[in-house]
Amino acid sequence: MSLGYAEKLSYIEDVGNVGMAEFFDSPQILQEKIEQLAKLIQKSKHLVVFTGAGISTSCGIPDFRGPNGIWTLQREGKPLPEASLPFHRAMPGMTHMALVELEKAGILKFVISQNVDGLHLRSGIPREKLAELHGNSFMEACPSCGSEYFRDFEVETIGLKETSRRCSDLKCGAKLRDTVLDWEDALPPKEMNPAEKHCKIADVVLCLGTSLQITPACNLPLKCLRGGGKIVIVNLQKTPKDKKASLVIHGFVDKVVAGVMDLLNLRIPPYIRIDLFQIIVTQSLSSDKKFVNWTLRITSVHGQTAQLPFIKSVEVSFSDRQKYKEASLDKQPFQLKRRTVINETFDIKLKLNFSDGCGCPCTQINIPFDFKVPPKCFELDKDDIFQRLRETAFQDLGCGQNEVIERKVLSSPKSEVTVYAIVSNVKTFESNCLSNGDLKWLKDGVNGTETSKKRSNSRKRKSRS
Repeated sequence: MSLGYAEKLSYIEDVGNVGMAEFFDSPQILQEKIEQLAKLIQKSKHLVVFTGAGISTSCGIPDFRGPNGIWTLQREGKPLPEASLPFHRAMPGMTHMALVELEKAGILKFVISQNVDGLHLRSGIPREKLAELHGNSFMEACPSCGSEYFRDFEVETIGLKETSRRCSDLKCGAKLRDTVLDWEDALPPKEMNPAEKHCKIADVVLCLGTSLQITPACNLPLKCLRGGGKIVIVNLQKTPKDKKASLVIHGFVDKVVAGVMDLLNLRIPPYIRIDLFQIIVTQSLSSDKKFVNWTLRITSVHGQTAQLPFIKSVEVSFSDRQKYKEASLDKQPFQLKRRTVINETFDIKLKLNFSDGCGCPCTQINIPFDFKVPPKCFELDKDDIFQRLRETAFQDLGCGQNEVIERKVLSSPKSEVTVYAIVSNVKTFESNCLSNGDLKWLKDGVNGTETSKKRSNSRKRKSRS
């Protein structure tokens, strides 16, 4: 996992308590506390979740203050852990996906995160229900018009600096900036204001995997107390806010959250990652008008000069192998130039070899070529296509499925641009972690809303008021 964020931060002498001891509730006490938490959530009208690094450790991302945390190891002069997979391929874990289900069920109203790993957005939490207090390593923002760009690669800077890209709005075009705060940067009002608002009206603020040491963020949960709200803390280390909490649980966040989901009869949905890329074919007639000179490019939707981090190489072959030589493209930008007879039609077969961290080694795409008939421009319903891809991937429990979501023709130079959506990861979760996960005390579901693990379509759920 990338440790780039910690390395990019400005140096400060005192980062607070590190190497904090971990505590574990006994199995019996843990189960009793999980039941208490489930009842609190069941009765809640406005649940807010406040997350820290502890919810991402199971995703391969190290925390900062634990026994093997980044700052702990640095202070002890020990080498940092080696990356187990690229940062941009980190997948949301059980807790991330449980929060998605709680939001869809109308239970979870808002998420406040101190993490910069982007996993809440990747999981499917709506942007308008998420405050990322310290920024997002994969997000760029336009300081002029406010547009945000969620990338499939890690933005190269932190500290709200200008990046190498511009806003894609033709009326704007301002230089973009990264969104990750450095030590001296103030929390942005765009994130802080809704976070504070939701904490003030919350009846339960659930703190997951955070030591609650970084100010002013750590004081946000306390704002629910004045209105009679309750704080619940789930963390392996003790925190400065434990005395203010109605319930403190010392256990692995994933195990606690999975137990709560069982008691609420809610399933934890799979994580299915869909990435985008584009294929650009540019063509021109030879001077004698007998041949077509064409160029094939496989590029990022974030710009032709941006890296495609999830594709390692591309193997190109043709339907008529006797006429056309195969090619292997192993350096970005992936590009192939050829000349063909003007009236000829053929298929190009692309084998996309995925990079480390993807769920399968490769996938194949066939492209029919007919230079005489220009394709029509269209843009399909992305949400429908994404849903169809997710359903297929979940049934197959594999990745590589792909569909076209957009096609357009450019006149100068004459080019066809086709945007593809492709499933690059599938991860499922088992939530049954309690010894008696079949407890029946929750007879009326969540706040009067009927719940059942057997429901396959979350859209059919009735949201709570």
